[in-house]
This record gives sequence, structure tokens and C-alpha cells, in this order.
Amino acid sequence: MAADFKYIVVGRGMMGAAAAKHLARQTDGVAVIGPDEPENRKAHQGVFASHYDEGRITRTVDPDRDWALLANRSIARYAEIEAESGITFYTEAGCAFVAPAQSDYIVNTTKAAASLGVETKLLDEASLKAAFPFFALPDGCESVFQVKGAGHISPRKLVKAQSIIAENAGATVVRDAVTAIREAGGVAVVETSGGKVYSAEKVLLAAGGFSIGENLLPQSVDMSVHGRTVALFEVNEAQAAEFAAMPSLIVEAPETDIYLLPPIRYPDLKFYLKIGGDPDDYLLKTEKDLRAWFRTDGRPAVRDHLMAIVRRLVPDLRPLSVSTAACAVSHTKSRYPMIGYTSSPLFAVLTGCAGTSAKSSDEIGRLGAELLFKGEIGDQGYATDFKPSFR
Repeated sequence: MAADFKYIVVGRGMMGAAAAKHLARQTDGVAVIGPDEPENRKAHQGVFASHYDEGRITRTVDPDRDWALLANRSIARYAEIEAESGITFYTEAGCAFVAPAQSDYIVNTTKAAASLGVETKLLDEASLKAAFPFFALPDGCESVFQVKGAGHISPRKLVKAQSIIAENAGATVVRDAVTAIREAGGVAVVETSGGKVYSAEKVLLAAGGFSIGENLLPQSVDMSVHGRTVALFEVNEAQAAEFAAMPSLIVEAPETDIYLLPPIRYPDLKFYLKIGGDPDDYLLKTEKDLRAWFRTDGRPAVRDHLMAIVRRLVPDLRPLSVSTAACAVSHTKSRYPMIGYTSSPLFAVLTGCAGTSAKSSDEIGRLGAELLFKGEIGDQGYATDFKPSFR
């Protein structure tokens, strides 16, 4: 049976769009399938994506060297992606990683950054308060501060940029949702909600949390998906200007385990300061659960938890309104993305964001493209092999 394409990437989110781009640069016969963002989220009955947002922290600083390397290699290509696509998605605002002084978080983050040649500043408690007077950070903390190559990105614009480059390189973009993947006549067959059927020599499933869906793989990925609630604090233009020097912030301290982004202008032209950091896990067991979750505004209890932290952390904040949104993270046993084949040589997976892969998505997508194009991921300088696990 002749295939329509050499490779089909299922999922047009941050990792899927990046994988399609890197594949299309190396070969013809590439397609990427995934729906556009729904106009009415609460009425939408199909699949969702976590990149429907304007703010994600980007930085190399990380206590885990493999995650730091994934980010560092992606960040190094941001300027190229912006130039090729004509879309600006990255703001270099810096990132402060805050934790108790001399803790493993601080020590390991400093070591990982140094091993990659990333310049950072170690700010003690006094320097931290002087550098960022708008924050009331926990006592006894210090910070690994990355000034260059850190800040925040618009995941929505990044996906658009990657899709443009992929199309310009010859990839076919199909704006539809995949409902089933199967083998027939020695090729991989992909069915969509729009009633279309496409075939390929190989398929790469990069559907984020929706990779747990039924009828997608010969084996289900061994991955847990958790609902996350983010809070958005609307501020006026004057306060946005007042916080113009605010970096992206990550705090790993007792009673304060959060990430926070400075005020960012959203599509409604308003400025929002965003915070995330659920105090507990909210497991989503099925695709149906996941769809229903994305139609909500998240959990009220998490909203209250985050509001209390923001009042303590940014005492001068004067929000005009507070809103929440639902997001999701996918956790693997290895704590790294899964990039590898299933029991069938026709089907591979690229999934498992761990809530920290937006900044690293271009490099993760490149690894997924290499898997399909070369049949394996060669030595890339990572300690992990990204081997997937299945149920």
C-alpha cells in the first residue's frame, strides 16, 4: 500500500510543530496534523492544547543538567526562528531561580549553568531584595539569576512561528484533530474528526496530555496527566510600567513553590501578571476527563492558594481583576520527555512535558525528528536516553 506521506506528526503544539519543522528541513513528504485554537473554549468538545497562552518562563538555569541542556539549545535558536518566521515570541526579561541559601536547588542549578557556559549571578538575601524590590521573598533565600538568554516566551506565537517555517520548508499542515491511528497494509493510517484518512510510512505522536487517548497507539504511554490552575492578575498600564524590570521568577521554598511571570500584554490588549503552582495534584485519568478539564477555569481552591501567595510575594500589586485558567502537565517515570518507538516500527511517541518543556520544545522536537529520519537518537550529550515506557 502506497503511503500519502513519509512522516506524519500528530499534534501541532510546541513539540509537534517543532518536530515537523525539523523533519521538513531534511526531507519531503512531511505532514503535521492538529487543530487550530478553538474560538469558544467552554463550548469546545474536541481536543485542546496547553500553548493557548501568552506566557511561559524560559531559562537555562535548572538543577537538572539535561533539562538545562534542552533549554539552552532551544534558546540558542530563538533568534533564528523569529527571523525565519517574522514572528517575535521571546522577551529577554531574565529569570531568577530562588531557593533556600546553599540548598541543593541552588548548588545544582549553579553547577548545571556553569557546565553549559551560561553566565549567572548568585544573589544573596540582601542583594536579592535590592535587585528586586517589588518582591517580598521568603527569608533565608538566595537566587541564581540568569540575565541573558532568559525571560519569557509566548507559546501561542512560538507554535505559529514553527508552523510557518514548517510550511515554508514544504510540510503539509492539516488543521484537524486525529481520532485514531492504526496499521493497514504495512503503513500507518491516521483518521481525523473531519472524516479524512491519511497514511504514512511512520507516525510520530506528539499530542501532549492527549497522548493518553484511546485508539492512538498499539500500547498506551505510561504517563500521568494532571490538571493545573493558573491565576492571572490584570494590572493597568501604569503598574505594568512600574514592574517593567521584573524578571520571570521561580521560587522553591517552604510554603512557596511557584513560578511567576511579569505583566504581559495578552490578545485582549490588557496586561496580566501570571502565577502557577498547584499545592497538590489533580489527576486526569482519561481523555474525556482532560477535555472536560480544559473547559473549566481550573480549581477555586488553587485560585485562593495562589492569590494568598501573590499578596505576600508582590505586596504592591494592585490588580484590576483576577481570573484563572486550566492547564495540564504530563509526567513520565523518567521525569524526561519520552522520545522513542512503540512495539511497532511504524509508530513513535514524543510526549511528556513535565510542566517545563515549553522553553525547550524546539530541541525536543529536533530529537523527535531525528528519531524518525535516522531511526534513532544518536549521542546528543544527554545523560538520559529519553526511552519511552508503556503500560
